[in-house]
Amino acid sequence: MLRALYSAAAGMESQQTNLDVIANNLANVNTTGFKKSKIEFQDLLYQTIR
Repeated sequence: MLRALYSAAAGMESQQTNLDVIANNLANVNTTGFKKSKIEFQDLLYQTIR
């Protein structure tokens, strides 16, 4: 049971990171010279490990 909760928590953290990146991209869409950010599996893996 505890393993399932850990897995669910990791999934929610990954989705929150994805939403944060999307929100940042939308907030800066009209900023001159802004390049969009993109979340990658490696970033999610690093976040989960730490």
